[in-house]
Amino acid sequence: MQNTETMTLDEKLDTIMKAVELRNAGDDEGFSRVMRAVPLPPYMAKVAKEWAGADFLVQGGWNLSEAEAEFGNGWLDN
Repeated sequence: MQNTETMTLDEKLDTIMKAVELRNAGDDEGFSRVMRAVPLPPYMAKVAKEWAGADFLVQGGWNLSEAEAEFGNGWLDN
């Protein structure tokens, strides 16, 4: 996985607020980059994998640490 760091709820909320500030300032690329640093909840990662494929998640740089913790290493390959 690209990012295996865990984040507390407060860290997630702070990061999301920073992303919102970037979007409000017109920096959509910065918004997307910061949002991808927030771990996707496992159920969202699973749906994204089914909908868009594992390559979308990996190449997009999404933080999949929570999904990996729940589903185990190699879950994207299954």
